[in-house]
Amino acid sequence: MSIVDIEKIELAVGGHRNPEAGMCVMEAVAYVAREPHSDHPKCCSPIIASFLRSWNDALNADDRNRLLKPLIPILIGTSINEAVEARRAWMIIDWLIRDFTPPWLRLAKLNPSADALANAPEVNSAERVAGAMQVIIVAKKEAAAAGASARAAARAAAWAATWAAAGASAGASAGDAAWAATWAATWAAAWAAAWDAARDAAWDAAWAAVADAAAAAAGDALRPTTERLQLSAVELIMRMCAVKAA
Repeated sequence: MSIVDIEKIELAVGGHRNPEAGMCVMEAVAYVAREPHSDHPKCCSPIIASFLRSWNDALNADDRNRLLKPLIPILIGTSINEAVEARRAWMIIDWLIRDFTPPWLRLAKLNPSADALANAPEVNSAERVAGAMQVIIVAKKEAAAAGASARAAARAAAWAATWAAAGASAGASAGDAAWAATWAATWAAAWAAAWDAARDAAWDAAWAAVADAAAAAAGDALRPTTERLQLSAVELIMRMCAVKAA
């Protein structure tokens, strides 16, 4: 299928009976790869697919097509083995802690905590999650104390910036028997801890940053951060696609 044909695809929310009824990004991957219609194409990494199924539905139509359509060709052929999936999963945890959370903390002027997370060593083990957790917990308390207005707008911005997608990728992959070995008890616990604490810290910081803004203006105030994180998530996906078997 040519790039021109991919450009003609309009990505839609949710699952669909067949391509004629519409396609989410993963159904489009199956279509381009000439697999049977499915949002679980065999050619694609399960954890990347989980991320993208959720992010597809969290984005508005313009952002969905602008951000996700260019990824379709590079997603094909990314299903390799459990070791690669485990590496990709740690990459998501690292991104959540060192890339996703600091910008929200900076919005709330919690720069020391943001810098501590952004400059931390790569999070690729339960021990490093534990170290980052100490910073996140402090930041979460500081952000919560700073105020909690405009919560709906802040939550929507964080969601659009892929927070929900990252969390869904954990849950979906954990429930996939084919990749159960990836989810050893220690790894799963590390994910859960990082997910809960960093999510709350990010949201509280976003709320604090717009505490004095009207709800209608809050989304505009958070949009630059949202857009930067959307591009960061695209880069994360591309890096995960580039991981090869050792």
